[in-house]
Amino acid sequence: MTSPWTRRQCLRRLAAFVAGSPLLGAQLVPRSQHDRVPSLDEMASVFEFEPVARAKMLRAAFDFLSLGVDGEFTLRRNRQAFDWVTLMPRAMADVRTLDLSTELFGQKLAHPILIDPTAGHQQFHPEGELDTHRGATAARAIMVVSSGSSYPIDKIAAAAEGPLWFQLYAMDTPEGTRERVEKALAAGCKAVCLTVDTQFFSHRERLLHDRHLSDGGPAQRAELARRRRAGAAAPPMPYGLRGQNPDLTWAMISTLRSYAKTPILLKGVMAAEDARLAVEQGADGIIVSNHGGRYLDYDASTLEALAECAEAVKGRVPVLMDGGVRRGADVLKALALGAKAVLVGRAPLWGLGAFGAAGVQRVLEILKNELALAMAHTGRTTLASIDRSLVRVDFP
Repeated sequence: MTSPWTRRQCLRRLAAFVAGSPLLGAQLVPRSQHDRVPSLDEMASVFEFEPVARAKMLRAAFDFLSLGVDGEFTLRRNRQAFDWVTLMPRAMADVRTLDLSTELFGQKLAHPILIDPTAGHQQFHPEGELDTHRGATAARAIMVVSSGSSYPIDKIAAAAEGPLWFQLYAMDTPEGTRERVEKALAAGCKAVCLTVDTQFFSHRERLLHDRHLSDGGPAQRAELARRRRAGAAAPPMPYGLRGQNPDLTWAMISTLRSYAKTPILLKGVMAAEDARLAVEQGADGIIVSNHGGRYLDYDASTLEALAECAEAVKGRVPVLMDGGVRRGADVLKALALGAKAVLVGRAPLWGLGAFGAAGVQRVLEILKNELALAMAHTGRTTLASIDRSLVRVDFP
């Protein structure tokens, strides 16, 4: 029987089949675009956890983790600022013995990397803050637990043996705030970090776009309920604003001091004058932070603000910072500009969403190991030997 196709038509169809073959395509797709999810032991940098976490999360949850306020300028600047600081390598230095340990408020730390307080971990992984604490403990890191956690603070504390601090949003009443703090202290938290940069709820465009996709899980439901209660109880605000802590003043430090017999840090300090006032008003430490770019857009990056705040404090209390840290070299730059330690927020949550507690541990270990390597190449063997001469700064 004669074929209906000519020889040329047969060759064309064969070529089309080969060109469209998934076997051929697999040879051409770069590794970064593979659909296969890599295993934990393949993760070479913190950045590689983000796409894995994104693939395993609901879109609304991932956007909640990733977002900044308004157009997200501050969010981007936090990361970009690290490109404006250059490390200065040193040759012929004996760096056979490296020591990353430090001390904060009498607590011995194996390294200067803490987990930043972030809300609602259960939307990223079913075990939520329980696994975050397990991963932090395995990596010998302090976890700062958010007031907006998915699990009660006592249950988080019971999940692992590592040290905890507590992040505090002041409640609508003094009694509510005291109850929140006393529960945290009873659970074993060794410091209280009072957030001071949340005067009003911010305009988060990603959440507005996603508001019909998901209810956000227990943490977001609880937060929405709290906002509704606050809105119902408070008098109407002009300009469509919704108050969060608009009445927070320096007097809050002495109020906390009356019942919180632990170190008190102020989280959200960006101005040198506020850093100076924090010390004068009795704070035990400050955290230079712009809330991960989630409250004020067109703010400076935290790395830019760090040196000025450290200079204003003049060594009287420890200065910590967060915002945009993704590499061990970033940690080193922050230490050189005056930080005693750094906190990382989004990166451990990528690890949590991707691999649970083991992912959190691995993220912290990557950062720690990168920090040790960067210290060695700059001739510094201890944290105490790190100073401003290690960097060249070119902020715009």
